[in-house]
Amino acid sequence: GQFYVEASFLSYQTYYSEPFELDADGKRDLGKLVMEENAQMLEEVVIEAERSQMEFKLDRRVFNVGADLSNAGSNASEILANVPSVDVDIDGNVSLRGSENVRILVDGKQSGLTGSGNADALRMLQGNMVEKIEVITNPSSKYEAEGEVGIINIVLKKEKQKGFNGTFEVQGGYPTNYGTSYSINYRRKWINLFASSGLNYRRRPGQGSSFQEYNGPDTTYRFERDRDHRRGGLSTVNRVGADFFINDQNTLTTSLLYKYADADNTALIEYRDLNQAEEVVLSTIRDEDENEISQDIEVAITHVKTFEKEGQEWTTDLRATQNDDSELAQLTQTSSSPFIPNSFQRSSNTEDERNYILQSDYTHPIGKKGKFETGVRASIRRIENFYSVDLKDSADAEWEPLTDFTDELIYTENIYAAYALFGNEWKRFSYQFGLRSEYTDIRTELRISKQVNPRDYLNFFPSAHLNYELSEFNSLQVSYSRRLSRPSFRELIPFFSYTDPRNFYGGNPDLDPEYTDSYEAGFLSQFDRGSILTSLYYRHTTANTQRITLTDTTGLIRTFPINLGTQDAYGLEVNMSYEIVDWWRFNANVNTYYATIQGEYRGVSYNTDVLTMSGRINTMITLPQEIDVQVALRYQAPQATPQGRRLSITTFDVDASRDVLNGNGTLIFSVKDVFNSQIRRSIVQTEFLYSESAFQWRARQFLLTFSYRINKQKSRGGKPEGLMDEY
Repeated sequence: GQFYVEASFLSYQTYYSEPFELDADGKRDLGKLVMEENAQMLEEVVIEAERSQMEFKLDRRVFNVGADLSNAGSNASEILANVPSVDVDIDGNVSLRGSENVRILVDGKQSGLTGSGNADALRMLQGNMVEKIEVITNPSSKYEAEGEVGIINIVLKKEKQKGFNGTFEVQGGYPTNYGTSYSINYRRKWINLFASSGLNYRRRPGQGSSFQEYNGPDTTYRFERDRDHRRGGLSTVNRVGADFFINDQNTLTTSLLYKYADADNTALIEYRDLNQAEEVVLSTIRDEDENEISQDIEVAITHVKTFEKEGQEWTTDLRATQNDDSELAQLTQTSSSPFIPNSFQRSSNTEDERNYILQSDYTHPIGKKGKFETGVRASIRRIENFYSVDLKDSADAEWEPLTDFTDELIYTENIYAAYALFGNEWKRFSYQFGLRSEYTDIRTELRISKQVNPRDYLNFFPSAHLNYELSEFNSLQVSYSRRLSRPSFRELIPFFSYTDPRNFYGGNPDLDPEYTDSYEAGFLSQFDRGSILTSLYYRHTTANTQRITLTDTTGLIRTFPINLGTQDAYGLEVNMSYEIVDWWRFNANVNTYYATIQGEYRGVSYNTDVLTMSGRINTMITLPQEIDVQVALRYQAPQATPQGRRLSITTFDVDASRDVLNGNGTLIFSVKDVFNSQIRRSIVQTEFLYSESAFQWRARQFLLTFSYRINKQKSRGGKPEGLMDEY
């Protein structure tokens, strides 16, 4: 008999063929069936979902930056201070679960945005450029083995929706904090253009004080020290790039990053030498003026090829980074004694870095849910650092070099790696096993003192992740990974500061890498209005690096790192996100940490037991008139160190926001560190030395930020989403 074909598809007119009969062999070739678009206009359909501030997954925590009011007008360093599990100390050093040996990546890769381990690099990265922060506490073998406690991945903004969209931001604050930034995106069928930029001028005031007393067999002295400083200046970070969709299976992405900063840093230090009755017998003032200029350029090219088989992908990434930094300081020292002449000092610290990275990764699906991954990586790095100090005792005298603080360091680091990874699922059980090998070739050379220290080593780093879904809303994961922490080039320089002639901070050319075996068990429970992630972890570290303080009979105190011995760390961490009612939501994080440190240096035992905790609570309330108020409290408990203890730190932030201009704009008023209490306080106590110190890097901050969006929705906190993504 007769037949006809009917074909339908969303947004197209239904196709009906003419009636036809089959041929004698029971077949009929109909040729192409052409469908026309449906010209009927429909009412607008809007699907809205609120992005959660925190998303908890078994192997990582995802912190959505735009959903946190306190991030408005902030830089990357300040944003990281708000991320659960992460701490940022007064100097800007980032630590994860009590350890500073953490790897910081940008978009999953090493980047010039984070510099060469310099905390100032994170302060230059404007928060408007950051989309989210990922904290991976036990990475698989696919990632670099660097980082004892895991990886912090900063994901930059790059919109995917078609057309033009963007966000523009301007802020002003007290003490001096002015800036503007934008992030824009334009996408068509075959190309996606993106750009972001931030320009900022800051002058951060800070202060510090200390008391030191030395009671040696033959010498006794004591003095007080006060420090006032103001740091910062003009900085800018600019990023442009494009995605080229060559065809359905090939995408080429190119990007260019340019970062520049010109800072004028001033410091006034006063020493007061005391006698036995604690009366001032001598006053010394050091006035320092330092100009710091840094310039970074990074070029990146990424090619992604997909195949007809779903999940099969080959990615190749090539990037080149150039970092140039110079610090020139002038210092004048005066004394209350007429018998001590004034002295003058100048120092120069220049650092030039070149870094080339090639990485290629291939993913091949196996069966319905299995996956095999493999890849290679090469990193070629060279740093030239020249540091010099000159002195003279009068304005008209000739400069004379201080030879103990003048040298040139050449640091080369070549790392070659390969990995293989396999994972699969079976019913409610999933697993992933991997192995990574890394060959490291490092050479440090001090040209003037002619000290050369070459070293190379080949290591293997296995990883394993086992996951079991107890129910639709409850999952359990256990994991293991082996990690290492190579000493940074700054930790290998014998000296790098002469600002304070009585307190020197330097490195150790003989420092070896740390090796860590990391074990973790996590339980994720989700419910209607939130989720709880509970993690137990244990880390065993050999060649553990600790900073120790030594002193001599002249009052000189030197702080530097050593490979002390072993460290065993145990921890329990709880992360919770909960929406109490529609207008009140909060997230909280508590990390309890216990560690035993064992080792000795020059016959002195530094065995220490450390018990501490850190926590934070972040709550947001929506008031009438669509006003959002956010309050954040952070607390770091006191803890023991190999030579003393660090005291507690508590900070309190308040933010309020309101949408304006029909929801396209937002005004945010913030007070950072309301009680001006973010002060690092520590005590060092040895056989002969007792020292107390307090240091505040940045004073309380008031900030007003205006953000305007074009064709883009505001990121807000709300119910968690996407919590069950596969690891």
